[in-house]
Amino acid sequence: MTTIRLAGSGVSIADIATIARNQVQVAADEHVLSRLVEARLVLESVAASGQPIYGMNTGLGANLKTAVTDEFAAFQLQLIRGRGMAVGEPLPRDVTRAVIAARLAMLAVGGSGISPGVFEALLAMLNAGVHPLMRSIGSIGAGDLVLLSALARALVGEGEAEYRGEVLPASEALARAGLKPSILQPKDGIALLNASAVSAGEGALVLYDLRRLLGCQRQAAALSFEGMAGNPAILAAAIQAARPGPGQIGEARALANALAGSSLYEGKTAIQDPLSLRCVASIQGALADALERAEHAVELELNSAADNPLVIVEENRVLSTGNFHTPALSLAFENLGLALAQAAAASAARFIQLTGPGRNCLPRYLSPVGGPSAGFVPMQKTVTALMASIRHGANPIMLDFLPVSEGVEDHATQSLLTIRKLGQMLTSWRLLIACEMVAAAQAVDLRQEHRCGTGTRATHEMIRTKVAALQEDRPLGEDVSALASHLERDASPLDAGSRT
Repeated sequence: MTTIRLAGSGVSIADIATIARNQVQVAADEHVLSRLVEARLVLESVAASGQPIYGMNTGLGANLKTAVTDEFAAFQLQLIRGRGMAVGEPLPRDVTRAVIAARLAMLAVGGSGISPGVFEALLAMLNAGVHPLMRSIGSIGAGDLVLLSALARALVGEGEAEYRGEVLPASEALARAGLKPSILQPKDGIALLNASAVSAGEGALVLYDLRRLLGCQRQAAALSFEGMAGNPAILAAAIQAARPGPGQIGEARALANALAGSSLYEGKTAIQDPLSLRCVASIQGALADALERAEHAVELELNSAADNPLVIVEENRVLSTGNFHTPALSLAFENLGLALAQAAAASAARFIQLTGPGRNCLPRYLSPVGGPSAGFVPMQKTVTALMASIRHGANPIMLDFLPVSEGVEDHATQSLLTIRKLGQMLTSWRLLIACEMVAAAQAVDLRQEHRCGTGTRATHEMIRTKVAALQEDRPLGEDVSALASHLERDASPLDAGSRT
């Protein structure tokens, strides 16, 4: 069984996805535990000096000026219970595991002052497969406190948790896993809550899935080159170097590699193809670039101490911060959503070109029988509906917030909402890619003398294992859905490699 180690840095999106979806163990390096001990000693020393420390000896939010003078440990229980305001459907298991892994990665940096024993208890809960029942609605992107309350409460044996497929009282779930409820020390409650771990964990899974889908979109676009008898000269390295837009060189290279050996290079082609084909390298390159920026934003969160207050070990200080605030993360996901919609619009345009009134020497509607046959043309409505859904999801939402906590929290980033709407866009995009793939494969079949390239031939063969060529009108929607499911689970997408 694979073990992923937390070292206080270097945690990747792929690590989070592996922890969330595969049976792996997570361990912390010895120097991480030493760092936690050191930070805890600094925290306790500063607190003993009488310095007000947010969430340890003061209230939270609008209660900032309320001092906590005794029963410090009991206050931590009050703190996590009082933030249990989330509603809605529970997070799926893989998202819950990603959230726990994200919070552990952040805590491992060593800026929270959390008790080492509580950190180890959270690690043990993840490894044992005890998953808190975390309601999904309640974060506005100013830390995910309201959602993370369920994680903290499960750790102390309160609330509910899923264990081996059964939802149980958290205390029972812990007991079945051979674990005991944790006892929180001063500041442990806020250390568990005051972070954007839900945004970082869920965001990591969305980006992991999006990168795979981008590889599928490359396959679809390359096969559309074959089906539309596109001009592959547009992918020449010299053209990309003349105006090296973001990600453009890598995208052109990937498409050209997929087309290597195609008879497109041997026959006559159009001088200029429709923009959805001719400009595909720059369109998908912009998406690849936006994806890399979002990945950087998420991995920065995973490997940073975004705690408030922050224990600065090297300076023997504890300071309040705003590092939990995530405007750059939200902006990265908003930008990525727009880039995805742009690439999806090109995919939809290629579908319309392929299935229209007999372009590029193809029969009308890609129907081999002609006459009153509808062929693929009714699916243009489905593609339009999918595209409308994607465009709707691309509308920005990060500025939708209200001041809360008596105006103390008068700004928010809606990072979790920006991440979730992008995740919802992936479902429509996956179906749209499947539509393009099915149409492009049909077009290739109708070009009887055509020879596909090495990569596009493999894509065509993959499609034909799931969807038979259209011989007469039939319900193609079922075929597209089956192919989309395959793309989600089992497909081997086309990687663009380096994007320099």
